[in-house]
Amino acid sequence: MSLPAFLAFPGQGSQHLSMLSIGGILDIDLSTNHKDAVEYCSDLISYNAIKLIEEGPEDIINKTSVTQPLLVLCSYLHHQKLLDKLDLKPMYMAGHSLGEYSALVAANAISITSALKLVKKRGELMESAPNGSMSAIMGLEQHLIEGLCIEASTGIDSQVQCANLNTPNQTVISGHQDAIDRAQALCLEIGAKRAIKLKVSIASHSPLMIEAAKEFKQTLQTIEILMPETPILHNSTASSVDCIDDLKSVLVSQLHSPVRWVETCIKISSFDLPVIECGPNKILSGLFKANKLENYFSSSDEQFYEKISNYG
Repeated sequence: MSLPAFLAFPGQGSQHLSMLSIGGILDIDLSTNHKDAVEYCSDLISYNAIKLIEEGPEDIINKTSVTQPLLVLCSYLHHQKLLDKLDLKPMYMAGHSLGEYSALVAANAISITSALKLVKKRGELMESAPNGSMSAIMGLEQHLIEGLCIEASTGIDSQVQCANLNTPNQTVISGHQDAIDRAQALCLEIGAKRAIKLKVSIASHSPLMIEAAKEFKQTLQTIEILMPETPILHNSTASSVDCIDDLKSVLVSQLHSPVRWVETCIKISSFDLPVIECGPNKILSGLFKANKLENYFSSSDEQFYEKISNYG
């Protein structure tokens, strides 16, 4: 009997050295299984993808235009292993930021090679955007942070907004460096427990990505995209779409719009399904816990297949 489940795919930040062997993915004979995807990714990034993932160097793995295709490849291989080992019936899917492209692949809306090509371009466009900053604000309500970001933004060259609405107690803000500094100070002034500047110069999900999004829209027109066979809750709306035009629109807006993960988790909890984090690391599992979800599993857990087999 098939196991109905919700599949969730991680985004940038979940990458780490040896993320295939740690996830048990190298148990798959990649020289024959999924060879085309691995070789295509290697050609795109001009590195042997498997060797780079397992041996580094880490500074290359963490380069955005390399990270993004590597993560999509890893999540794809995690998903393929799931399909090989489990009688799974995905009912809904979601991806955190970049993970949305892994969800599209899993839902047969886009081929793995097209997804790799898309996210490579997405990463390049993000790298070419104006430098900015990001900061994680802890212990302050989202609506207060949103208001303070508006107050801290003084013009087109000094903007900040909420980027990742991750949990009720963790919101990541993104934008120009000076606006981030002002927003951080305002948040701490009215009671935020912590404000942690992230070690990035790319202001993801912020107005600094608007020009990149315009160019990315043109790239999307060159890719064949179908309606997902499984409904996907998209980042910028926390809901699914009804047509291809809307699907393309949410993928473009996602670059400069907040990831509404709290709203997504509220919807996930209403489905009463086991949730499987499908990809490297266990970052989403941490967010699921903070959002008070139950019955979540990570495909990177060494005991994952034993735990999911015993579920229910």
